[in-house]
Amino acid sequence: MSLSALRQRPAWGALERHSQELGDRHLRQLFAEDRERGERFAVEAAGIYLDYSKNRITDETVKLLLQLALESALRLAEQQDDTRPSCRQDRAPLSRIHECLRHGAVETVRPA
Repeated sequence: MSLSALRQRPAWGALERHSQELGDRHLRQLFAEDRERGERFAVEAAGIYLDYSKNRITDETVKLLLQLALESALRLAEQQDDTRPSCRQDRAPLSRIHECLRHGAVETVRPA
């Protein structure tokens, strides 16, 4: 998938607007507004700890990134043969991504 194709997705535009809204907010301000930020924006798996709380992101940022991934996966799934599920639109975003992954509908997602 090319970067220009990615930039045409509705979620990309939403992410750009969101980035402008965040502007130059300092991390100190984000931590002051959200005392649980350090715990919520960190994950550990397979012995690796990833703390992404020290990036200029919010819950809205994560939601929009998931939406971008979902839009991209859905479009790729629709381009495959019709025997695969289309990652039903009536499900919650994380459930739809999970369904796509379970059924291999996003296996062609690769960096451009």
